[in-house]
Amino acid sequence: MALTKADLIKSICDSTDLTKRKSISTVDSFFEVIKRTLESGEDVMISGFGKFCVKNKKERKGRNPQTGDDMMMDARRTVTFKWSNAMRDRINGKG
Repeated sequence: MALTKADLIKSICDSTDLTKRKSISTVDSFFEVIKRTLESGEDVMISGFGKFCVKNKKERKGRNPQTGDDMMMDARRTVTFKWSNAMRDRINGKG
């Protein structure tokens, strides 16, 4: 089961004394800060959790799977995630 935005909001409401409206605003603001930071090309590091990194991919040769024709794929930016040592240990039952 995936953790959804609604689950995050409910969890914040349940664990704090914030109203649902304030919880929604908090989650939306948090995601907006992350989006703006990644859009600008900067990485986002959350201590004890991990790091979202912006990676530049070069133009490369590819293949259209439908037709089998060769094609050039455009250069693009992607976001990767690298978990922290603390998170790795926790997931693996060591923390």
